[in-house]
Amino acid sequence: MRTDQSIEDDVRAELAWEPLISEQGIGVGVKDGVVTLRGFVPNYAEKLAAERAAERVLAVRGVVQELEVRLPSSSEVTDQALATRVINALEWAAPVPKGSVKPKVEKGRVTLAGTVKYAYERTGAENAVRNLTGVMGVVNNIAVVPPVTSPLAVKSGIEQALKRHAEIDASRITVETIDGTIILRGAVHSWVEKREAERAAWNAPGVKQVDDRLAVVVG
Repeated sequence: MRTDQSIEDDVRAELAWEPLISEQGIGVGVKDGVVTLRGFVPNYAEKLAAERAAERVLAVRGVVQELEVRLPSSSEVTDQALATRVINALEWAAPVPKGSVKPKVEKGRVTLAGTVKYAYERTGAENAVRNLTGVMGVVNNIAVVPPVTSPLAVKSGIEQALKRHAEIDASRITVETIDGTIILRGAVHSWVEKREAERAAWNAPGVKQVDDRLAVVVG
């Protein structure tokens, strides 16, 4: 069984290895396999990269994100200018239906609202804006209202997708569908496997919400 200290050492090494991170400003703490990231980063993209890096480490059971974005003076922009950048990015984003997403910017934090038919469109909108210079954070309030699809077809499609995925042990996961909400139950070996199972469920047509109740069990 891995110790908290060994997990912390590996998280620090992973942060140093990730080219998107200038990890000098990031503090790491581990308690019972749960990693806490503290400190300051120069942009929102680096904050997300740090979280993903910690999740990749073996035996990590969860990540508490306490990093604060502090933009360098060269990256600071007004909310009006940032809102224009966000609108343009959404217009150019191929997965996002034109006019479906309405952004709001306040003190560098972008809130996305609107309605789309598929989860990949919702994700595509967030991906389009989160790396823009001047973004301090992104809140994705876009609702997914999918076309009507048979619950049995949705359940079967997700189960098959889990079986196809090399990083997922589908035998340990059960899928339940209730009014467009997918409930995932069972156990996974890592935080990465948990995230991939959730992503596979979101990719199914007819899904409005995913309730991920998977537990990370190492060993």
